[in-house]
Amino acid sequence: MRKLNQRSSIMLEGPSRAPARAMMKAMGLGDEDLQKPLVGIANTWIETMPCNYHLRRLSEKVKEGVRKAGGTPIEFNTIAISDGITMGTEGMKTSLVSREVVADSIELVARGHYFDALVAISGCDKTIPGTVMALARVNVPSLMIYGGSIEAGKFENHDVTIQDVFEAVGRFSSGKMSVEKFCELEDKACPDAGACGGQFTANTMSTAFALMGISPVWINEIPAMSSEKDAACVRAGELVMEVLKKDLKPSDLITRKSLENAFCAVAMTGGSTNAVLHLLAVAREMGVKLSIEDFDRWSVKTPLLGDLKPGGKYVASDLYHAGGFRLVAKRMLDAGRLHADCVTVTGKTIGEEARGAVEKPGQQVLRSLSDPLKATGGLVILKGNLAPEGCVLKVAGEKRLSFEGPARVFECEDDAFAAVKKQKIKAGDVVVIRYEGPKGGPGMREMLAVTAALVGEGLGDSVALLTDGRFSGATHGLMAGHAAPEAADRGPIAAVKNGDIIRFDIPKRLIEVKLSKAQIKTRLNLWKAPKARYKTGVMAKYARLVSSASHGAVTGF
Repeated sequence: MRKLNQRSSIMLEGPSRAPARAMMKAMGLGDEDLQKPLVGIANTWIETMPCNYHLRRLSEKVKEGVRKAGGTPIEFNTIAISDGITMGTEGMKTSLVSREVVADSIELVARGHYFDALVAISGCDKTIPGTVMALARVNVPSLMIYGGSIEAGKFENHDVTIQDVFEAVGRFSSGKMSVEKFCELEDKACPDAGACGGQFTANTMSTAFALMGISPVWINEIPAMSSEKDAACVRAGELVMEVLKKDLKPSDLITRKSLENAFCAVAMTGGSTNAVLHLLAVAREMGVKLSIEDFDRWSVKTPLLGDLKPGGKYVASDLYHAGGFRLVAKRMLDAGRLHADCVTVTGKTIGEEARGAVEKPGQQVLRSLSDPLKATGGLVILKGNLAPEGCVLKVAGEKRLSFEGPARVFECEDDAFAAVKKQKIKAGDVVVIRYEGPKGGPGMREMLAVTAALVGEGLGDSVALLTDGRFSGATHGLMAGHAAPEAADRGPIAAVKNGDIIRFDIPKRLIEVKLSKAQIKTRLNLWKAPKARYKTGVMAKYARLVSSASHGAVTGF
């Protein structure tokens, strides 16, 4: 019979390991504890944001479950960067970099300390894929828990999220909102702990990983501060011991089919463009062949059913009460968009979980297949002479199928935001923000400050935007990101000048500048690489190692 503590015994068994045992006993562990399987609890708790602020509470519940099921939990911590708080500043460049640091740090502790199993607890955007990337690398029995969404705030008798605050910046700057209302919204938008409330990046990746099967389908959907979350975390602690007994590893769960399930759930619910970046990265870690073109092929076959913010009416907790992720899986199953035979960490297939869905009567959060918001999914991949490797566009909530206008070119997000605040962007413009890609930023900043301010000024339906940077999941409108190759890699976005005509054609999946190949080549031959913004430290290291966004902006490959 396979020893459940097979890995940890390398570190703890035999006379030669007495020093290691002595040091473990200094932390209050006894011989009986050390003879049980050691379960690493990778916690992304931090006091820099509401998204992860409550995770100590949840980790205690997970540890309680592990102990009840016969294991010894060992908690360790890693970092997290708040996308929302750093948004619009130089600090936002650290966000995507943190995904790699989260993955690296969990991998190091798990390898160094020979844990028999792992539970990763995530919260803000990059901690979610970062934890799963680490689990894929270490490949021991494990699961990921998302800390849960914040509840909606209440303002003027309707639900609000952090998205509303970002958009209020534009309304306030343009004189469309009083200082009193502006401050009132700021005070009420985020009522408690939990990750941003719409189908922004955190809830998008929570959805994806539940449908992929690396998270129990019944836990990520529960709001952060619900008492149900505590009970579910105890259950998850017990579950990881079952997973250990079955020797069910991430490599059994993360497959091309389960990655398709994950993305189709994103497309069906109108999720964030960042899902493309993160699922490419997870696939790379697991050695699964996946390309950016796959996402468009899957999206076009998947109806958009989720009426969720930023493009819709509802928030993540509304989806939970409507029927949760099992209901999403059931809709996918009925639409023929679910690989029902994929095994999940619960031991059940995702098809079995789907068949157990209970739909709240009369709910409007997730539409029926006969009444979709759109016949195809919420994300598309555009290519053309501006993005030969592709760029990502979120079409959930967007009615325009084409757009053409003169380029307004900015060499960084800060310059673009300053222009928006001074109301220098006009209807019909195509805002181009470059040198914000993985290498050029470095770190691929999100552009929510710019995109939300444009919407707040009333320009959301009359301008378009292209960047080699990223967007927050709260961004909506005709905004294309991840343009690759990026400007810092001499991509054609570096050749654009003010006044060049840029065209978006969504049905044809095309984005182009009206220049000939010869004109683009001539301009790029004159191009000079900008000086590196960071010459030492983690940012410089990342810029040297990171791959194209079309490959997931991963390092180490």
